[in-house]
Amino acid sequence: MPMPRRIRSAGVVIVRRYKDREVLFLVLRAFGYWDFPKGLVEAEEEETETAKREAAEEAGLHDLKFSWGDCFIDTEAYGRDRKIARYFIAETRKSEIKLPISAELGRPEHDEWRWATLEEAQELFKPRLIRVLLWADQVIRDVGTGDRSS
Repeated sequence: MPMPRRIRSAGVVIVRRYKDREVLFLVLRAFGYWDFPKGLVEAEEEETETAKREAAEEAGLHDLKFSWGDCFIDTEAYGRDRKIARYFIAETRKSEIKLPISAELGRPEHDEWRWATLEEAQELFKPRLIRVLLWADQVIRDVGTGDRSS
């Protein structure tokens, strides 16, 4: 019997620099769970395109800069359908987030957002996302805080 095709989603760990030093992570809450913007990869869509689309749809962000290239991390399979989520890292300069109204739902997809330090995000996330968070933090520390345009 063939293995069922796994449902894939893609998302983005969005960061911004606070006072040009500390890195803050954008976290979103829906149904009592905190996450990064993410969603299902649509047919014929590249995973990076999904990540950008989801950031726009869920957090209203269109200015993302993928300062760390196309590096990513996959989660282990989770949920009833054993979905796998792939996360990239991007930076924004925006500090205020306006959660857009979903045309399908008639309300924002998320109930709350916040900029969190590494420690604050660790307190909010489930282990599956703590692994993603720690990976992103390590990449940022190893490569730098992005925006190397100067």
